[in-house]
Amino acid sequence: MEIKKIAVASGNRGKIEEIKSIFRGVEITTMHELGFDGDIPETGSSFKENAQIKAKFIAEKFGLPALADDSGLCVDALGGAPSIYSARFSGGGDMENRQLLLKKLENVADRGAHFESCVCLYFPDGKAYFGEGRAYGSIIEKECGENGFGYDSLFYSTDLNKSFGEASADEKNAVSHRYRALSDLRSKL
Repeated sequence: MEIKKIAVASGNRGKIEEIKSIFRGVEITTMHELGFDGDIPETGSSFKENAQIKAKFIAEKFGLPALADDSGLCVDALGGAPSIYSARFSGGGDMENRQLLLKKLENVADRGAHFESCVCLYFPDGKAYFGEGRAYGSIIEKECGENGFGYDSLFYSTDLNKSFGEASADEKNAVSHRYRALSDLRSKL
């Protein structure tokens, strides 16, 4: 399948760079570059549903194939939470989310966790393709590293043997859940 241009339903530069590295030779534009700066409500009950909601909205609005992802942290001891609510776990920002996570895991021995991502490439004709990826690890007891965003400084990657917060962007991107989801999607096209 030949795709010439993809609109990305995100303003996150890191996500956009990952997408460009996977979809080489395809023109990548963002919803912001197309003139949309609003929020797309994530009303789904899964990563897959939320990714499709965002991609469908942009594809229909601009008449282009659109790519969106939804991803989050899933902690075993919390029954998989915060999951699709990762970005709004505490009702505050990244720092408050990390503080709440550490509080909920005080005196908890099982700190297994994974990051999960689902990406959706949605075409204006209604066809949709999905890719999924996971990165496994555990939640460490205190923040380590200054890199990344979100929960990266608390997530110890079993692939890298260090926290995502300690990893360079290239190291993280080579094993990240989003990279794996994008690679999975690419293999299906």
